[in-house]
Amino acid sequence: TEDGRDLNNQTGANWRTESVIISLVFSLIFFVGTLGNGLVLTVLLWNGQMNTKTTNLFILNLGVADLCFIVFCVPFQATIYTMDEWVFGPFLCKVVHFIIYLTMYASIFTLTAVSLDRYLAIRYPLRSREMRTHRNALTSICVVWGLSLVFSGPYLSYYRQMDLDGTVVCIPAWQFQDRRLMDVCTFFFGYLIPVLTLSLTYARTIRYLWTTVDPIKDTSESRRAKKKVTKMIIIVAVLFCICWLPHHLVILCMWFGHFPLNHTTYILRILSHLVAYANSCLNPIVYALVSKHFRKGFRKVFDCVLSKRVVNRVHVFQAAHAVSTVEVGSSETSNQSLGSQRGDSDDATEPQNVCNTKFKM
Repeated sequence: TEDGRDLNNQTGANWRTESVIISLVFSLIFFVGTLGNGLVLTVLLWNGQMNTKTTNLFILNLGVADLCFIVFCVPFQATIYTMDEWVFGPFLCKVVHFIIYLTMYASIFTLTAVSLDRYLAIRYPLRSREMRTHRNALTSICVVWGLSLVFSGPYLSYYRQMDLDGTVVCIPAWQFQDRRLMDVCTFFFGYLIPVLTLSLTYARTIRYLWTTVDPIKDTSESRRAKKKVTKMIIIVAVLFCICWLPHHLVILCMWFGHFPLNHTTYILRILSHLVAYANSCLNPIVYALVSKHFRKGFRKVFDCVLSKRVVNRVHVFQAAHAVSTVEVGSSETSNQSLGSQRGDSDDATEPQNVCNTKFKM
């Protein structure tokens, strides 16, 4: 009995430690993903060049999908892994999982659209101008979300809130065969086909980049640019495959392999989810931070925020100073302080002009 109690206490302590670690990792993913994708959206919308760059539209859509994925997925999944039961009600049980898969499909399909857009831009820079228009890009984005709705729609009935022995849980409610068919379709349409498309487009792009430039006439600058583009393409493809592969492998092993329900496999499921969620944090880094124009935009955003804070502090100080002079009763001093306030305010608003400027993308 004493050994059993010690074992239970040790197991409870280990689980509490794991719950804290899981919560911290989920919090980190939520913070980095929200900040990164939020910065991308701010820079793109602030720049105001959505009508001239089709790639910017796709990156904007990717940022929206990734941000929604982070916001609607991470908090609820963190709660599932750290609490004993589902506490959000039957409606959110259905809607949350639907939004998770909706944004997952939207992110993956947008990545695929970006790879095709990049291939056309690099392989056919002149002829693709007629195809890579603002209107066609918006049409493609609509198709992306339409397909995402089609593939994620069944998940509105896939999950259901149930009471199992007094514990409220949100679990799949479909029959065994239907669940397996749904998960296999998700693997094919949500991972395998996009990965094959990414691999094909990036492979052809890399081949074009490395075979069309004459090494004899190749300058050092163009050689560095070629290597940089190639490196970015490889990183995008590899990170996408690595981040989502464990999630789908775990599901396939559950249906077609040996995957017993124990503590070890439970940890593997958590890790697979964490790695998949991390992809939404890495996308802004890969697609935005490697660009000097985005880095310039990020600096302008931070400068704008800091300048506004400085101006607000100056206004608060000046208001307090004006009130204190009025209380003294000296109208002359009050007028001087108000005049000084106007002059300081005019000078302080000059940094805000940086917030109104646009930069070239």
